[in-house]
Amino acid sequence: MPLGQWRRKSKSPREHLVDNEEVGGGRAGTGTGSPSKPAVHGAGLPPPPASLRPKLVFHTQLAHGSPTGRIEGFTNVKELYAKIAAVFNVTAPEILFCTLNTHKIDMEKLLGGQIGLEDFIFAHIKGLRKEVAVYKSEEALGLTITDNGTGYAFIKRIKEGSVVDRAKVICVGDHVESINGCNIVGTRHYEVARMLKELPKDEPFTLKLVEPMKAFEMLEPRSKGTKPAGDNKLGTGRGTLRLRSRGPATVEEEPTEFEEKAVKKVDDLLESYMGIRDTELAATMVEVGRDKKNPDEFAMALDETLGDFAFPDEFVFDVWGAIGDAKQGRF
Repeated sequence: MPLGQWRRKSKSPREHLVDNEEVGGGRAGTGTGSPSKPAVHGAGLPPPPASLRPKLVFHTQLAHGSPTGRIEGFTNVKELYAKIAAVFNVTAPEILFCTLNTHKIDMEKLLGGQIGLEDFIFAHIKGLRKEVAVYKSEEALGLTITDNGTGYAFIKRIKEGSVVDRAKVICVGDHVESINGCNIVGTRHYEVARMLKELPKDEPFTLKLVEPMKAFEMLEPRSKGTKPAGDNKLGTGRGTLRLRSRGPATVEEEPTEFEEKAVKKVDDLLESYMGIRDTELAATMVEVGRDKKNPDEFAMALDETLGDFAFPDEFVFDVWGAIGDAKQGRF
C-alpha cells in the first residue's frame, strides 16, 4: 500500500419562521467532535433529484438568538447551510459551524455527518475578527483543528498550558482565516494542521481569526428540539439522517456501542498522529475495517477508499488495533 508523508491531493422546498421562540448564544466550550466527512474521490456525485431526498423537517435557530426556522430537503452539509441561510436572510458563507441541541460552542455537540431525527440545529455565524501574534516557543502549539465541511477550518481543542492557551484571545470555535498573511479559506483541516506544525520554532507568526457571534449568554438552551403540535413524528429519536459527500442522504439506525467506541478511539488516533478531529473520517475508517480479517486486508481497503490521505503505516496498524479492541469489548 503506497503510504508515506501525510498529504492529500487537491481535488427549493419550503422554509419559514416560527415567530414566538428565541434563544441565546453561549461561550466557547472545550469538548471534542467533528464536522464532516471528506470527499475521497473527486468532487463526488451530483445532488440527487428532489424526489429522492429525505422529506424530513428540522428546526433551527441562530445560536446568538433568533426566531425558530424550519428546514427540509437537504442532502449534504453545503445544502444544509444554504437552507439555514435562506431562513434567516444571511449568506451561507457567514455560517461557521452548527451544534446540535445547544446554542453553546460545545465541541461535543458539533454537527457532523449525522443528525438525529429529533435534533435541533443551532447555526453559529461570523462575529468578531481578530489578528493575533504568537511566538512559537515549542514545537507543539497545543491545538486541534477541524472543519465545517464547507471550507472553514476552526479550532476544536486547546491544550491547557500550551503555546496557544497562553494567548488568551484565541478560543475554541475560532475560524482560522489566514496564517502569516496567507489566506487558507477552502483549505481542509488536516492541511491547516500541517501548516501550523511546520511553522519554525522560536519565531513569531500571525493568525487572523474569526470568532462565532455571541449574545444572550445568560439564557439556558433547550435540551431537545420540540416540534409544534400537529407535526408528523418522524422517529423516536433513535434514527439519524446521515449526510454523505457522495450520493443522497439516508435515514439509519443510531450507531451501535461498538461503532461509538471504535469511532471515538480512531478519532483520538487522528488527533494524536495528525492534529485533527474528524468523527466522519473516523467513522469511514471503522466502516472499512469492521469486516476485514487481517491488517493487510484492512490496509488495502483503506488505501482504496482513502488513499489520497497517504496515512503512515504505524497509524493504519493502530487503527486496525483500535477496531479490533472495540469488537472484543476491550474498552
